[in-house]
Amino acid sequence: MPDPVGRRRWAIAEGYIPSTSHGPEPQMTSHETACLLNAGERDAQVTLTIFFADREPAGPYRVTVPARRTKHVRFNQLDDPEPVPRDTDYASVIESDVPIVVQHTRLDSRQADLGLITTIAYAAD
Repeated sequence: MPDPVGRRRWAIAEGYIPSTSHGPEPQMTSHETACLLNAGERDAQVTLTIFFADREPAGPYRVTVPARRTKHVRFNQLDDPEPVPRDTDYASVIESDVPIVVQHTRLDSRQADLGLITTIAYAAD
């Protein structure tokens, strides 16, 4: 692919992981996901930083997305340097050393009639 696809900095201004779920785990566990696409020829070294209303940011969380691959990162599973708290509003900034595309997805399965949303993240540069 001759021209890079994506940007190096992205923001997701809205995040929230419910502490409860309805249905079989792990498929129906309530979660937030950053879907990362690296269509380029080099592996992407990605960092995620989580921002809160009432405390200092958490992170960076580090992820590698191989060249010409996609990776779905569940915020629920981020635990180094600390777990992302449940039932807490947050936002995130995602930075990569090569251009990538970021899409945000939420599954809220607190009720049997679950809610699923998805949107492209904000491309900051």
